[in-house]
Amino acid sequence: MSGVSKVFGFGDTATIALDEVALEIDKGEFAAIMGPSGSGKSTLLNLIGLLDTPTRGSYTLDGRPVAGLGNSARARIRREQIGFIFQSFNLLSRMTVIDNVALPLMYSGVGHVERLERASTMLRRLGMGDREYYFPSQLSGGQIQRTAIARALVNNPSIILADEPTGNLDTKTGLTIMDALKDLNEQGNTIVMVTHDPNLAKYARRIIHVVDGQIKAGDRQSKAVGKKVKVSAGDNK
Repeated sequence: MSGVSKVFGFGDTATIALDEVALEIDKGEFAAIMGPSGSGKSTLLNLIGLLDTPTRGSYTLDGRPVAGLGNSARARIRREQIGFIFQSFNLLSRMTVIDNVALPLMYSGVGHVERLERASTMLRRLGMGDREYYFPSQLSGGQIQRTAIARALVNNPSIILADEPTGNLDTKTGLTIMDALKDLNEQGNTIVMVTHDPNLAKYARRIIHVVDGQIKAGDRQSKAVGKKVKVSAGDNK
């Protein structure tokens, strides 16, 4: 990202969520975005994941300028390259666990049998193999979150975006989720995570601090997961 700003509203009611942000995230990196409420963390994550568009500035994803992409191309990238993990889970209550996890594969045109096989494999990987035909209302908070993670990963995305992935979970379950993300990063997945918790941020290779819509620092952590990365925060560093 270079000179990226995001403004909501118009005129006197306009709110600057991001202000001239410059940021570079390398393939295979594990980055944590931290900052106070309303600082622009989730807005930044939404822009990275093509869920929103910048008001101004440029964003290049995997060597391709995002500004030139139409809605269908953006949707295809989200579907095939990006896995989203939300605090609110967003599971469909009338579908079983395995059908929730298999849903992204249906949108990708994968056949019914293969969808279920791949969804089942991912659920077993996350310790949910014995809950495949349960409904979300029958699961604990940790089980729901693991289901949401399985759904995010079933397409084998190269980028995983996580917004407070352990929010509202007990400490033990939260650490289980973080260990799963750490394992995925070690396998080569790029992970960008929004969190308020400094203990969870320790899993990341770099911490990106966002304050009042600007990136203030990109601290590298010697004991975190990932390869050596470059930090580019422009004038806002």
